[in-house]
Amino acid sequence: MRTPQRKLGKYSHLKPDPNITEKKYNELMTELEKLKKIFRPPAIKEVKRLALMGDFSENAAYQIAKGRLRGINKRIDDIEDHLKRANVIKTNKSDQVELGSTVTILIDNKEKTYTILGSSETDPSKNVISHNSPIGQAIMHKKKNDIIEFKISGNTKTIKILNIK
Repeated sequence: MRTPQRKLGKYSHLKPDPNITEKKYNELMTELEKLKKIFRPPAIKEVKRLALMGDFSENAAYQIAKGRLRGINKRIDDIEDHLKRANVIKTNKSDQVELGSTVTILIDNKEKTYTILGSSETDPSKNVISHNSPIGQAIMHKKKNDIIEFKISGNTKTIKILNIK
């Protein structure tokens, strides 16, 4: 059975950001182990069991099990690829903003604190932003007390770096 070919999305060809924290690296390793040792073996057994029923073209249960196994194998490949290219962020005490830095800034007369990480770990609700975000790009490699102007959505914003941890 052939699956329909879908047009690739605008960002589907992009690889995940290789910059990850040690915590994220360990989470990916744990997920990889679970997939390989807990989820894949029963999926393989199920495919083998259903294959014994004969005609593959009309064996819906076999097709479903095979699809599930393909999904597990795809996730394993994705994680292995991400881990191969991973650049684990080492937090250094530095006088400038780098990956892994926690930065307190003054923007729009409001004090805000952000942690700068790779794109795969962003969580704006927890003030974790990407180094590729507009604010992240503006403050990367800047120092305490620097004042930076940058454009976002056609507006010019001014940021002052108050503290770097």
